[in-house]
Amino acid sequence: MAHKSQQVILLSGLSGAGKSVALRVLEDLGYFCIDNLPSPILPQTVALLDEDGYPKVAIAVDSRSAHNLAGFPDYLSAMLELKIDVRLLFLEATDEVLIKRFSETRRSHPMAGENLTVSEAIALERELLEYFLINAYRIDTSSLSANQLRASVRDFVGLDRARLTLVFESFGFKHGIPLDADFVFDARCLPNPHYDPELRPLTGKDAPVIDYLKRQESVGRYLTHLIGFLEHWIPEFDRDHRNYVTVAIGCTGGQHRSVFLVEQLAKHFGNQRQVLIRHREPHVKN
Repeated sequence: MAHKSQQVILLSGLSGAGKSVALRVLEDLGYFCIDNLPSPILPQTVALLDEDGYPKVAIAVDSRSAHNLAGFPDYLSAMLELKIDVRLLFLEATDEVLIKRFSETRRSHPMAGENLTVSEAIALERELLEYFLINAYRIDTSSLSANQLRASVRDFVGLDRARLTLVFESFGFKHGIPLDADFVFDARCLPNPHYDPELRPLTGKDAPVIDYLKRQESVGRYLTHLIGFLEHWIPEFDRDHRNYVTVAIGCTGGQHRSVFLVEQLAKHFGNQRQVLIRHREPHVKN
């Protein structure tokens, strides 16, 4: 029987979303990594590695073994019966970004053949990986640099799985809505520091912007309503045994209002729960 201390990360995601980068990060963090392991032999492989003294294991499971994916929930249940700490991590990106990445690298999509275009292959892959999409901790890599993705994977590894984690993410609507969000709130109705020339180059983490937004009565009401909504509904996710909830706050550019709100929410809930902060747009430091 596997030791209770053994930790297994099952990494999945869409082709082109960054799984190879994530797997290298996990290897650097001391995980014994296996790429593209067929799902039916997951329980036996993990048990064998535990017997051989590997307490941390990361395994990539994806559409390259499509014919085995239908039985994945059963194989996962078998692993959980061994009292293994199993964590699911899923990487995704928008269709437009994935198509661009395949075009730039001139690689073919693993599911695209004579009868499928890249777009059709991506749609089929999303369908095959739906179980992961619903149950895993998700990272949208559409706008992430390789360094940002590495940091996100390291954050995931550091989480205490026994506690529900709130992920607060800022973003700019002009760059699209994050795919990994469970809740999306629109802050574009609030006063915009962008129109003040002195505040324009700053972010929602800088004191002048914070002072400006705290002086706005509408911002205070918005934040109070957000906190009230989340305080009411987050316990329901606890009761549903969810491990992660991602709350995305968007403004036009993802630089001022959304960043401020994310920082304030994290500060409020950080005293009660496990919290992660993500600022998606590259000009805002995490």
